[in-house]
Amino acid sequence: MDVVRKIKTKVSTGFKMRGLILRPEASKYLVEVLESVNPSELEDVIEKVLDAVEKQPLSSNMIELSVVEIAVQDCTQSCDETIDNVFNIIGAFDVPRYIYSVERKKFIPISMTSHPAPSLCGLARDKAELFRERYTILQQRTHRHELFTPPAIGAAVEEGQNKFQLKTIEALLGSTAKLGEVIVLGMITQLKEGKFYLEDPSGTVQLDMSKFHNGLYTESCFVLAEGWYEDSVFHVNGFGFPPTEPSSATRAYYGSVNFFGGPSTTSVKASAKLKQLEEENEDAMFVIVSDVWLDSVDVMEKLNLMFSGYAAMPPTCFIFCGNFSSVPYGKTQIKSLKDSLKALADAICAYPNIHSSSRFVFVPGPEDPGPGTILPRPPLADYITEEFRQRVPFSVFTTNPCRIQYCSQEIIIIREDLVNKMCRNCVRLPNNNLDIPNHFVKTILSQGHLSPLPLYVSPVFWAYDYSLRVYPVPDVIIFADKYDPFSITNTDCLCVNPGSFPRSGFTFKVYYPSNRTVEDSKLQGL
Repeated sequence: MDVVRKIKTKVSTGFKMRGLILRPEASKYLVEVLESVNPSELEDVIEKVLDAVEKQPLSSNMIELSVVEIAVQDCTQSCDETIDNVFNIIGAFDVPRYIYSVERKKFIPISMTSHPAPSLCGLARDKAELFRERYTILQQRTHRHELFTPPAIGAAVEEGQNKFQLKTIEALLGSTAKLGEVIVLGMITQLKEGKFYLEDPSGTVQLDMSKFHNGLYTESCFVLAEGWYEDSVFHVNGFGFPPTEPSSATRAYYGSVNFFGGPSTTSVKASAKLKQLEEENEDAMFVIVSDVWLDSVDVMEKLNLMFSGYAAMPPTCFIFCGNFSSVPYGKTQIKSLKDSLKALADAICAYPNIHSSSRFVFVPGPEDPGPGTILPRPPLADYITEEFRQRVPFSVFTTNPCRIQYCSQEIIIIREDLVNKMCRNCVRLPNNNLDIPNHFVKTILSQGHLSPLPLYVSPVFWAYDYSLRVYPVPDVIIFADKYDPFSITNTDCLCVNPGSFPRSGFTFKVYYPSNRTVEDSKLQGL
């Protein structure tokens, strides 16, 4: 009886510490469940139950029995989940949506807010929200950076001299005197032709621009502008991007929230079992090919050659990115694509090892059959892929962009000619044109978004803009782009472009998750 009383006291204390009150029947149920728990683990288990309770959309601080039952079920399931969570493909429309709450300083699932469920035909509010959310995410990340955190009380005077303070545009507009040495976080816009402005939720100010740091600065990019303000014009001495933040730093701040998506209730980064599985499976590899023109004889020959080379040791996954036709137009396009997929199925079935062991992921390209060039783009239509999926059961036709979670690693794939678009729409091109891939990668990670371009250049479904976020930073981003191949590591994130398979002499990339390395491969002259 004493044991039961002790458990009951610990449970009620734990809930009270978090401002929650348990109903008597919920308390009784929880005590019964916890009686079988080892006393040394009791406090940890109660903490886990409390975390699971807080994840649910609570209408008041009075906790009902049903809420506790779901929390207990969540905690018991997490033990069995590991095996199911080794490999998952997450479509753009299945990515969970979190909204940053400025008051609570944390990310809240959309189900716990008053936001309506997203719709393809967005409202005007969705368009405004899209830029507001991008701004809020970058603002909270910048405020956490060591240069922008205020010095601790009692710290040395020198320490305070190396710190900066972010100002809003409203603060500039409200000043009648000249303001020197100001830093503002805002979005570059062109409200009048040839005149650039900086915009944030509080207002807009005209810019006089001169110096740029590394990166590709386009309209709709968020920047840190440093300069002085006088007579309604902000004279910018230097433009820089908001500082990036490694995934480990973000997670240290927000805990094990699963921002990425997939069946796991918490972030896979927190799973020691998955990490161990990943390191032990040294043979795992991902073959990444872009512009797989299935109607091209040369491409099909090279794919056959690739399959024969990998037949003895099948890869974990083949990632094939579009366009899947070299001639992406005409009334016969869909019929020829179906025939091409049939030929690919024949080629795969000729290698039983690959057919039974490897997965095939198909990411559509901008010119494949589908609803225009708006991102995120749905998968190829079932009508086109049905026969192929029956013959190759381990194939998945997914969205563009899409996400793959392999053990504890997070991989984002996008098929879009972004490098070209960003260079064409730069406010000012970098002086060092040879280093475009580095500028490009820095821009994407700083913006925390896959398409930091104006909506008239790269249209996005307003309500699904969140599915293009790269925050927290994943382990790998695959930019399937027709630009020259590259592999660059920035902020603990490996950014890879396999290049266009037929245009670049049949180059592709192979990624090894166990040691996080990428191998350049080529089939030319074989």
